[in-house]
Amino acid sequence: MLIFWTFVIGAVLGYVFGYYIKPNFRLRKAIKAAREACVAVLQEGNKGVYRTVVTDHNQSSELVVEVKELAVTQAGQVKVEYLSAFYKNPEFRTKKGEALLREVRELLGEYLPHSEIEWYDTTESHNRTRKHLSQLNTLDKHHFEA
Repeated sequence: MLIFWTFVIGAVLGYVFGYYIKPNFRLRKAIKAAREACVAVLQEGNKGVYRTVVTDHNQSSELVVEVKELAVTQAGQVKVEYLSAFYKNPEFRTKKGEALLREVRELLGEYLPHSEIEWYDTTESHNRTRKHLSQLNTLDKHHFEA
């Protein structure tokens, strides 16, 4: 009789663990990962493109630089981080990758004029992300309170 009740209790505990506890743990982990991704998107900051013409030894080319906003000064300057860069005329310079970014940092400096940067429009994307984040928060509260 003791063996029978041991199996019954084991089956009930296995059912509870398999259908309630383990899936809730997976769901919590998935919600946490999605929430972290949404927060990272919202905190990533403004990005844009800065264009200028560079002349060297009677040759010129348009330099296109993708930048990320770090801070804005009262004078209207923006402290930027350079993400990528390229010249429209490939024969003008042969540097690529990190060497080109170092050259751009030396050429343009850390601060650029705010009005000359073409900022990407992220308001719609941020609104969608905020909506998804609020849905994740309500899902988390409703699912785990019951």
